[in-house]
Amino acid sequence: MTATQRREQLIEVSRGLFAEKGFEGTSVEEVAARAEVSKPVVYEHFGGKEGIYAVVVDREVRALTDALTGALAEGGHPKVLVERTALALLGYIEASEDGFRILVRDSPVAQATGTFSSLIGDVATQVEHILGDQFTARGLDPRSAPLYAQMLVGMVALTGQYWLDARSPKKAEVAAHLVNLAWNGLAGMVTKPTLTKPQPR
Repeated sequence: MTATQRREQLIEVSRGLFAEKGFEGTSVEEVAARAEVSKPVVYEHFGGKEGIYAVVVDREVRALTDALTGALAEGGHPKVLVERTALALLGYIEASEDGFRILVRDSPVAQATGTFSSLIGDVATQVEHILGDQFTARGLDPRSAPLYAQMLVGMVALTGQYWLDARSPKKAEVAAHLVNLAWNGLAGMVTKPTLTKPQPR
């Protein structure tokens, strides 16, 4: 195994352990044992548990950020943007369950720039601009857009945490219910919410 391959193996092994046991519950000994290497090999590549954890978190933050910003960058009607963002988060959870478990778990070594809450805050800042434009167009005070952005993104994120374990109903149905509440509000909720059909380009 080359040094690069060994590094990747250690990252994957550690990722599984961090998802399963958390940062505090995982030891360098366990990482080494599961990877079938000696402890010095782990230290040589990462300097310790904190080093591996930082790499794992950074990769997951990047993957989720790319998914969420990609959903927002496509533009379109605000309702469709909410749908896309909800689907992007749920899709990430579906494809990277271990990664999401690591991101939402509190850890003493997670820096302010690498935590799930700071990531969600970054997404809320992007949503804020979209909401601000909508508020202005509808005669509402755009100064309240940052608050609503936090509410909207927080609702999607917490629902994602719930769905991580529940896995029911299906992803598209969860997204449709999220959008039903976010778009229609409690007073305007419809009985059977569905996602907007994709429009021809």
